[in-house]
Amino acid sequence: MDNFILTASIIVSLICILSLYRAVVGPTDVDRIISVGAIGTKTVVLLLLIGLIYKRLDMFIDIALCYAIINFIGTLIFAKYFMRKGVL
Repeated sequence: MDNFILTASIIVSLICILSLYRAVVGPTDVDRIISVGAIGTKTVVLLLLIGLIYKRLDMFIDIALCYAIINFIGTLIFAKYFMRKGVL
């Protein structure tokens, strides 16, 4: 089971690198906002997988929930900023 979780963590990390590429190279600001939100979501999944590996899921669920809330609020703030700027 640990090998499966480790493999899943590596796959999610590689997918996160693809999203990072879109965040850096993205042709529009909307692509960058979406990819940063996707990176945050994948980070929450990685935190939960790390909690499963260390068998401390109770602690990592709290951390993942806090990070998900911060990620959501940050995405909304960036979206509102770009709407006021006139980009979106």
